[in-house]
Amino acid sequence: MSADYKVHGDVAVITLNNPPVNGLGLATRVAIADGLSRADADAAVKAIVITGAGKAFSGGADIKEFGSPKSLQEPNLLSVISAIENASKPVVAAVHSVAMGGGLELALGCHYRIAAPGASIALPEVKLGLIPGAGGTQRLPRVLGVEVALNMIVSGEPQKSELLASLPGQKLFDKMSASAASLAEDALVFARAMADVRPLPLVRNLPCKHPLGDAYFQFARNMVAGMSKNFPAPLKCVEAVEAATRQKFDQGVVTERDIFINLMWTPECKALRHLFMAERATSKIPDVPADTPQRSIQSLAVIGAGTMGGGISMNFLNAGIPVKLLEMKQEALDRGIATIRKNYESQVKRGKLKQDTYEQRMALLSSTLNYDDLKDADMVIEAVFEEMGVKEAVFKKLDEVMKPGAILASNTSTLDVDKIAGFTKRPQDVIGTHFFSPANVMRLLEVVRGGKTGKDVLATVMALGKKIKKTTVVSGVCDGFIGNRMIEQYSRQAGFLLDEGCTPAQVDKAVEKFGFAMGPFRMGDLAGNDIGWAIRKRRATERANMKYSKTADRLCELGRFGQKTGAGWYDYQAGKRDAIPSTLVVKMIEDHRMSLGITPRKISDDEIVQRLVFSLVNEAARILEDGIASKASDIDMVYITGYGFPMFRGGPMNYADQFGLFNVVQAMHRFAKNPMDDAEFWKPAPLLSRLVAEGKTFN
Repeated sequence: MSADYKVHGDVAVITLNNPPVNGLGLATRVAIADGLSRADADAAVKAIVITGAGKAFSGGADIKEFGSPKSLQEPNLLSVISAIENASKPVVAAVHSVAMGGGLELALGCHYRIAAPGASIALPEVKLGLIPGAGGTQRLPRVLGVEVALNMIVSGEPQKSELLASLPGQKLFDKMSASAASLAEDALVFARAMADVRPLPLVRNLPCKHPLGDAYFQFARNMVAGMSKNFPAPLKCVEAVEAATRQKFDQGVVTERDIFINLMWTPECKALRHLFMAERATSKIPDVPADTPQRSIQSLAVIGAGTMGGGISMNFLNAGIPVKLLEMKQEALDRGIATIRKNYESQVKRGKLKQDTYEQRMALLSSTLNYDDLKDADMVIEAVFEEMGVKEAVFKKLDEVMKPGAILASNTSTLDVDKIAGFTKRPQDVIGTHFFSPANVMRLLEVVRGGKTGKDVLATVMALGKKIKKTTVVSGVCDGFIGNRMIEQYSRQAGFLLDEGCTPAQVDKAVEKFGFAMGPFRMGDLAGNDIGWAIRKRRATERANMKYSKTADRLCELGRFGQKTGAGWYDYQAGKRDAIPSTLVVKMIEDHRMSLGITPRKISDDEIVQRLVFSLVNEAARILEDGIASKASDIDMVYITGYGFPMFRGGPMNYADQFGLFNVVQAMHRFAKNPMDDAEFWKPAPLLSRLVAEGKTFN
């Protein structure tokens, strides 16, 4: 059973017990229904309390059943709520910690609600591309008012119970408990006080109106439409809440359910549900059990006070972990600390950070010019120049000074972590931590597992990534790891498209219309075109047989490195980030094309998008085959959180699955016939061919 039943005198208590968040899976729903029947049949029971064990009232749907037929199997949540409403004895929801989604809908179906302070209350279904499906859009406006309820439903963001209880006229909570510790006893007292009150109050019987009616909902639609491009669910939330004000309750529930079911089958909903599961799966490493012992990280050292080092430091300061920052020159150290201080002060000015919190974080930061001062740190992350000789000098020094058991991490984006580990006598302690710039903002952290990296080191760094609120994805060792190995093929295709007839603006616009945050050329200008140039130079001898367009090299030879130099693929005005198409660059591309004897052709947006996206997919299939990534969903998380892939498409692997892998392979065969492209690259990866032959998908 996933719920416990116990009678306390004349009150029956049904306690949801389905860790970790008391998800409303089938077994839990059955147990609630059984508990209600037992209480109804027991003459000694005068009232019923429903609450949750552990750290939640209920977090809603059980993710283990999410989207499966089991989630709809009787008794479904609507049936359970109906049983509560029709109970002959008062049912009190004792809400604490978390009441979200179906958990909140369950509480709204009870006759009364008592809450502990500090509980997070939300209907977050919109974040999965859905609307609440068990009466949430019909009941929440009746207890909180239309505007407050609609804001909560459209945003999906949690609100604290005490804040909601303080709203004038609210009927969500009939009583607030003094504390979580006293909630259980307070609920029993309250249930006894309500035992003989009749008729039993139902939220469904409360009025639901907005004084401005049509005008308000038109305003709401305009606002939501402007903020929810590519996502249908937010506007459907408005439609469902409007139905609550215009239809009788039972008809409103039917409207809500119709919208819910229709949204369930949209590609956007499938993508968001895929990402919901994928994010939780990133921590699952096949050969590293969840109970693997971890090393204690109480203090951290960062080498390099530049943009990356400063951003990395802020992550740990934000999490309350002391950081010692090392530089070779006092001037560089002062500049780095000033940047950190400036970033925090900006947050204070914008009201994002309290002054005392800022001061606490800065108090955790210390600095040094001496490696010996790092010797007691539990972990050190180097963020120095991306060149193997520089890394070698740093790691040899760290091997000398760091205490036994300290974790030695490299913030490398492409270099061989095994080679770096080989510079030390403790390769088991070495790991890659590839932060993305700006490191204090970007969610992604690629954790690079070397061939000799200890399992306890990997488990520790994965847990640390979670502590600093990163999406952590494990990668094996190869040039570029997961993300940058794939982006190389994407960038190669972008270059070929220029050679064949496109302009940078045409390519970027096509990709941005598809949903990317920015196209490859705007991305290059933002990151710095000289970075890619340096990588291409390093790879030139290693990959002499790989075909590249030379346009990017020509751009860099002109000193056009991007936004930092005021000129890249685009022109930039001082102090602005607007990308202005450059006649000089277009002329450079045309001249280069002419020198190669290429006659430009018209290229459709569909071809641009497919060549760029399917290049990611094909390389990703090879990455999976090589064991660099353990699952396709990890690759989707890398591209969603680190490379601006459109969330509503669920990542490159999910998009390929939805597009149809057979169709993807057919497109690759077409691209292979293009004389200007790389026919060898467009041979489908063996894994991709095998999945097509077997009628399977990546995910």
